[in-house]
Amino acid sequence: MFIIGERINGMFKDIADAIRARDPYPIQKWARRQEACGARYLDLSIGPLVRDQEKAMRWLVQTTQEVTDLPLCLDSISFDVIEAGLELCKRPAMINAVPAEWPKMERVFTMAKRYNAAVIGLAMNEQGIPQDADTRVALFMELVSAASSYGIPMESLYLDPMVLPCNVGQAHSPEVLLALRQVKLLAEPAPRTVIGLSNISQGAKNRALLNKTFAAMAIANGLDAAIADACDAELLETIAAARVIMNLDPYGDDYIGACRKKV
Repeated sequence: MFIIGERINGMFKDIADAIRARDPYPIQKWARRQEACGARYLDLSIGPLVRDQEKAMRWLVQTTQEVTDLPLCLDSISFDVIEAGLELCKRPAMINAVPAEWPKMERVFTMAKRYNAAVIGLAMNEQGIPQDADTRVALFMELVSAASSYGIPMESLYLDPMVLPCNVGQAHSPEVLLALRQVKLLAEPAPRTVIGLSNISQGAKNRALLNKTFAAMAIANGLDAAIADACDAELLETIAAARVIMNLDPYGDDYIGACRKKV
């Protein structure tokens, strides 16, 4: 399981201020820091309050790539904004994200094919986020079918069961875990799975405890990636331990490395 670093996001005040002022320092600081902590991708989101979002996304991509070669995960509700960033990506990127809705899937999978990008597909449609695992899986099947029709490899499709905050959607959490388990049966080879980990603890107390506990449970149910805080040392230790227990790190390299850093 790998982490997509969540910190370069306009929902954080320092990042929003940096984007508006075109100040590269906070962006590049977090890019370097997340890479040093082991992030595999960097999620870039300009947030909702920035004007001329396509121009801002281009600046954000260029500024980030000045200090890191990590691939980028471009996050926006506007596909035009995402494409503006994709045009400048030096390495194949990830598109965050598309629901199981036409013509949105058509737009995104066409774009993914053009730029050789991976895609995050969301377990939601015009009716919103479903309550149960079975409906989530049915939406996943629509995403798998659409991706296949556009020639997107299954290993480039990341299915997100849509985690809701446990303080308002506690009944969803077991359904998310059940949906994760079923993804590996949808195709051969199987698509991958991803969650926005921090969503589980939004509005709750002791967020770090909820995040790391849910991460371990999700790994046990087949999670491949998480958009998360790549600099949370306790979260990284929990992930390393869960990978050992699930025989995903048979030599224990990640676990041993995490333990050494703590000593």
